[in-house]
Amino acid sequence: MLSVEEMRALEFNSEYFGVSKLQLMENAGKKIAEVIAKRFNPKNLGVKVFAGLGGNGGDGFVAARYLAQAGANVEVILLGRPESIRSSEAQKNWRALEKAPNVTLNPISGLLQLKAVDVDVIIDSILGIGLKTPVKGLFAQIVELINSAKPFKVSIDIPTGINADTGEVLGTAIKSDLTITFHDKKIGMVKAEQYIGEIIVADIGIPKEAEIYAGPGDVTLAIKSRPLNSHKGDFGKLLIIGGSIDYVGAPALTALGALRAGVDLAIVAAPEKVAWAINAISPDIITRKMPGDILSRGALPKLLDSIKKSTAVVIGPGLGTDPKTFEVVLEVFEAVKELKLPLLVDADAIKALASKPTALAGAPCVVTPHSGEFRILTGVTLPLELESRIKIVKEQAKKLEITFLLKANKDIIADPAGRVKINLTGNPGMTVGGTGDVLAGVVGAFLSQGIEPFRAAVAGAFINGLAGDMCAKEHGYQLIASDLLLKIPIIIRDLSGQLK
Repeated sequence: MLSVEEMRALEFNSEYFGVSKLQLMENAGKKIAEVIAKRFNPKNLGVKVFAGLGGNGGDGFVAARYLAQAGANVEVILLGRPESIRSSEAQKNWRALEKAPNVTLNPISGLLQLKAVDVDVIIDSILGIGLKTPVKGLFAQIVELINSAKPFKVSIDIPTGINADTGEVLGTAIKSDLTITFHDKKIGMVKAEQYIGEIIVADIGIPKEAEIYAGPGDVTLAIKSRPLNSHKGDFGKLLIIGGSIDYVGAPALTALGALRAGVDLAIVAAPEKVAWAINAISPDIITRKMPGDILSRGALPKLLDSIKKSTAVVIGPGLGTDPKTFEVVLEVFEAVKELKLPLLVDADAIKALASKPTALAGAPCVVTPHSGEFRILTGVTLPLELESRIKIVKEQAKKLEITFLLKANKDIIADPAGRVKINLTGNPGMTVGGTGDVLAGVVGAFLSQGIEPFRAAVAGAFINGLAGDMCAKEHGYQLIASDLLLKIPIIIRDLSGQLK
């Protein structure tokens, strides 16, 4: 079963992989007409389509066209003005109806304009799965009129008035005899059986790629809306633990990647000299200066205090492999797990985790190894063949109870629940040092904003790879990690626009 946002994500991904929303609407309307035509002889069948101004209404327009072609007498009652139809796909299908035979178009603004509902079949394409507020006014009156009528009632995707996520009746709802829903059942249908009636799940042509591969829809699942009254800290306080005298840039890239992905505060906890160098790299990065030249037990009190003030932690970029540092890493794992704080484990911290692979079992955690680090952590050498790699990563995610983001030319994201996604964005230019640090920052930003690990990892992998692809178009494969930073907010901005 799918939530509303998961279904929307699939639609976005479908378009990305070549099947447009217009095609999906055409397929949906055709399926509805086929189901009705199998139950009733369409010749001279009387059908009234009650349509709203969004995509659900557009599905009804297509169904009306196909039923009319099959010989039905169809009246489409539009609840509003044609020029107010919001969906461009629905607008195109409304215009197609204007020339269709056996179709009467009847835009209404009041109940008094409506004639008696004396037909064989009513199609409800008024308000679809996106409904979140109570049905009021004319819409509520129409719902009551339909419920009091005798014809066979068919709802498209979900009956008007039902919250597709919760099954709650939002004010009033249509009691359907049949609901034709798309691709998969919606979560709220379980609690709304008396309104749903019989359920048919229709395949509308969403490609398999939309589910298997990461796409822009997966990014929309990780983007938080920003109200005008937002305050500093509402969008995360990410603590990045890392850096050493040889690797100053790694935690800085992670922090900048997180900031470009929308986190409010990116704070790097690093040895004092390293922290000062990071401050010189960017004034946007806050540092917590730890005593000594490496992270050691003397840093723990200050480090644990910083962890408690954070909404997520990234540990590992540029950390170094000193045994004293690894002791601190294991202490951090315990503290973060106890606090149930989201955590991303990267680079050298993966080697520390290898000494106790189950240390983070059950924690909200993403581990981001390449194949060599995966072997160090799990003891398993990954084959080159993709399907075998997927199987092994999936098994290890379940065994260790963590979410993996395996970095490769085809990233594999797998979680303990068995979910798997493959990410295809990225290019050979991203073998340059630092792109993985930027990735850690992007995923860390989403974790810090409360996005669950699997969704954060999938979205981060797609964004980071796409940013690299955009850079490769400009610079060729001679890109550097910091080139990605200016592309990340462009990607998020453009995909945020699709949510409106």
